[in-house]
Amino acid sequence: MTAFFIGRQQIFDSKLETFAYELLFRGTHFDLSAPEEATHATNQVISDTILQIGLNEIVGPHKAFINFTDQNLLEKTPLNLPNDRIVIEVLETVTVNDAIINSIRELSQAGFTIALDDFVLSDAWLPVLEYVDIIKIDVLANDLDYTRRQIELLKPYKLRLLAEKVQTREEYELLKSWGCELFQGFFFSEPHLVSGIRMDVDHASALQLLAAANKADACYEDIGRIIGRDVSLSYKLLHYINSAFFALPMEIESIPQAISFLGLKELQRWVNILMLSSLSVKPRIVLQFALIRARMCELLAHEMGEDGDRYFLVGMLSSADAILGVSMDRAVQQLPLTQEVAEAILHKSGKTGQVLEYAMSYQPWEVSAHAFQNIDPQRVAGIYLDSILWAGAVLGNIGLNG
Repeated sequence: MTAFFIGRQQIFDSKLETFAYELLFRGTHFDLSAPEEATHATNQVISDTILQIGLNEIVGPHKAFINFTDQNLLEKTPLNLPNDRIVIEVLETVTVNDAIINSIRELSQAGFTIALDDFVLSDAWLPVLEYVDIIKIDVLANDLDYTRRQIELLKPYKLRLLAEKVQTREEYELLKSWGCELFQGFFFSEPHLVSGIRMDVDHASALQLLAAANKADACYEDIGRIIGRDVSLSYKLLHYINSAFFALPMEIESIPQAISFLGLKELQRWVNILMLSSLSVKPRIVLQFALIRARMCELLAHEMGEDGDRYFLVGMLSSADAILGVSMDRAVQQLPLTQEVAEAILHKSGKTGQVLEYAMSYQPWEVSAHAFQNIDPQRVAGIYLDSILWAGAVLGNIGLNG
């Protein structure tokens, strides 16, 4: 697990009501002056915003401005994002050429709002303007006379003008009178840091998931199998459904149900966002306990004549607090779980909770004391052993054994 920070600064309309937020990379492990590292920083902001914190939690119902580099645009990274929530902010460092123009045109036609950052009108940018919705003008970069001339030159293009780095009320009133509709700067709001804990995903698991989700004959069962054996993938999938941009018709009680709800297209979108992250291996012992517990809950459910999917999910998420470094209440609150599943995890209530509690307290050297639901104690011991062997095989397959 890794702590991370995202800068968030409000953007206001002319009535000083919140229009959107700009999300900014805040960290030390990428040099933003290096093009490739700036691209990685954007990818990190996207993955942390959508997979870790949740878009609704960080910007509420508003849009999110995110900076995109040449490489982000050429790779069509925004196409993995919701076009009604993300404003593509094209950095001033982007070099305008035919490939960039084509990418911006495609993204505009896909329904995205396009903004140009720190814009200065020049011949190179003229072919792009027909696809642009918002121009950001850096008020601090030049004197106000120069800024006014730029605004006058841009008026024929019927674009929305956003004055950024506004420092005083006088500047705000003046820029508003000149035609600016949107405003950003220290006069209104300084950037605030939003922190979170990044739950790492095993790189091998993520690659397997990417391959399975993007096959021509993609199979829900194969995808579900990969997700179901990884705690953080399961958590991220549920968090994505709950906090991004879906109107849930029901609450979720199993991974197969979550996959079925998303559908293949949205599932592929989620996997592609996931791959933007800097993936690393989580501590083996945490995953091992979660896998053993989940498998044991599933097999006990089968012995009781119950479908095992819900029990497996409860077992997996019973380790969410250890994985995220937050309270279990907080972890469960962020997921679209049924009341039964949530209560089972939090309070060990209901039949599912009883199975979880039994699996968590099971001690193999006290076999005679561990009869459960009329299941023979020797069979329970066999289930426990099978769960250990299964977890070991899974960990070995994704390179985490030993």
